[in-house]
Amino acid sequence: MQALRFHEFGKPQDVLKLEPLELPPLAEGEVRLKILAAPVNPADLNFIEGTYGVKPELPAVPGIEGCGEVIESRSSDLRIGDRAIMLRRAGSWATHVQLPADHLFKIPADLDPLQAAMLKVNPATAWRLLTGTGTPASGSWIVQNAANSAVGRCVIAVARELGIRTINLVRRPELIDELQALGADLVVTDDDAGMDAVKSAGAGKPALAFNCVGGESALRLMNLLAPGGIHITYGAMARRPLTVPNGLLIFKDLQLRGLWITKWIESAPKQELDEAYAKLAALMTNGSLTMPVDSTHSLESSGTALERVSAAGRDGKVLLVP
Repeated sequence: MQALRFHEFGKPQDVLKLEPLELPPLAEGEVRLKILAAPVNPADLNFIEGTYGVKPELPAVPGIEGCGEVIESRSSDLRIGDRAIMLRRAGSWATHVQLPADHLFKIPADLDPLQAAMLKVNPATAWRLLTGTGTPASGSWIVQNAANSAVGRCVIAVARELGIRTINLVRRPELIDELQALGADLVVTDDDAGMDAVKSAGAGKPALAFNCVGGESALRLMNLLAPGGIHITYGAMARRPLTVPNGLLIFKDLQLRGLWITKWIESAPKQELDEAYAKLAALMTNGSLTMPVDSTHSLESSGTALERVSAAGRDGKVLLVP
């Protein structure tokens, strides 16, 4: 097999090398996969730079998610030819991986492998945001910032299927029509004018707010929440902390929580994971949930892939397709 590997932390373009590796013989219960596609996520880049929440032993192969086809199995749960996604970090920036079968989720045979490769993180984050504190009643409202992000788009799609209405904050007004076409109920700019637009629209007070920006944007979400509402932070794009006025805690009794989807995947019972991913995979298969793909690249062209990730005008995920 071949894999992109780094022996020291640093800029991905500088430290990643395509190297030959040998996989050990399969142990009982393990499965070997040929990788079909693996996305390049911001967390992967942080992982290589050494700035992620956990640091690997070096050398290491990045890749927190991906889709593969079973080519060898010592598990009764997966047979040769089955396709699966990895629910644990397995170093998917490679031609092959092997891991225990209970670290995998078998996907429908007709699910596009490019879409499946992006199933683990962003759709599951959206699912957990919407259901992890109790699923809101049909017809109720939630509010989120960075609504045009990958997670934000998944929230719109999953909320629509659950009958939940969404208030969506975006930085650029040209995104409004695009998100409304995806099924967003209300899209406004993430500023004072946008807050006035929410009030004018007469949308109900949301009980849930999803924050991946921080700073002033996170505060706007708090101000929109109903008393007793739950404010969940799952990202920090603005790299600014949350500043919470005392009054919002005292008089609105807001609850501030966080979500790291990796921790949920590692701690949730397998049955809970399988049920959640089965629902998300079904939405992907029938086209209700789709994630845009900007471009695909071979492992040999990883440098081009990494350049594309930070390029202006990128539209969707960059994927490695070994």
